[in-house]
Amino acid sequence: MAHQHSSAARLSPSSDTEDMAEMSKVLAPRLAYFAGVARTEHVTRAAQEMNVPQSTLSRSMARLEQDLGVDLFARHGRTVSLTPAGRTFLTSVERALAEVERAAEEVRADADPATGKVAFGFLHTMGAETVPGLLQAFRADHPRVRFSLVQNYGEAMLERLRAGELDLCLTSPVPDAPDLVARRLDEQKLRLVVPADHRLAGRRRIRLAEAADEMFVTLEPGYGMRRITDDLCKEAGFKPRIAFEGEEAETLRGLVAAGLGVALLPPPAVPRPGVVELTVTAPRAAREIGVAWLDGHPDTPPVAAFKRFLLSRRGSLLPT
Repeated sequence: MAHQHSSAARLSPSSDTEDMAEMSKVLAPRLAYFAGVARTEHVTRAAQEMNVPQSTLSRSMARLEQDLGVDLFARHGRTVSLTPAGRTFLTSVERALAEVERAAEEVRADADPATGKVAFGFLHTMGAETVPGLLQAFRADHPRVRFSLVQNYGEAMLERLRAGELDLCLTSPVPDAPDLVARRLDEQKLRLVVPADHRLAGRRRIRLAEAADEMFVTLEPGYGMRRITDDLCKEAGFKPRIAFEGEEAETLRGLVAAGLGVALLPPPAVPRPGVVELTVTAPRAAREIGVAWLDGHPDTPPVAAFKRFLLSRRGSLLPT
């Protein structure tokens, strides 16, 4: 007959986590109390300085010693002195409390309305002209707000939004996800970029279907522009033949200039020699640019101000 073993005494991972959280909640104030008593070597005086009842302080010290299993203080009437174990412990406690205070000062500084920080992500193709212009305009009214700038492709930025590493990001396509809030800000026309000596270079306009036999250079899978390229070519009735895949639009322009293929790209910040950029008349070739943030994530004052600024640029986000 098989015997069933009771699991009542076993802790689940969730209960372990709850125990750790509960321990952290009570340990943090005890460490501050310990440092205060160690500094004054007097429980009553420490209680007065920290504005807590003396009984609370005494119980906290006794419980801390009980939890650690060592005596931290030698009692001498109303005064106390540190034991060797207490002196060792105090060194680490002071270092830990100083680190906590440093972190608290940092987050307070980041949230300051005038001098706080915004973690802002954007596409590589917006780094040369669009984003510098936006920051210049925003800082005309918020000259001391600081920015942590991250350039990446869309999916990578959305991952960093979800991880709490970014406050806002400019991306394309505009994401549609239940955990994100996204707002369309502008639209950017795409062009077919061909080598300067290409058979189509003398044209100003082209239907994308006319490039069906060309070799394409594109961004790697996962990039928004790659998805747009694939979708537009499919709409034009063909699947693009890929010669090279890259990670940055201007590198692709260089490949086109070298005669290695053609590419669908947004306009460059500065015209590049060796290529001709053709207007695509069919299908309609454009990409939407939007701003995204994590739904339910509270904004600090500087983040809220920059978000309002970006939303105010609907229809005029991109340089003309």
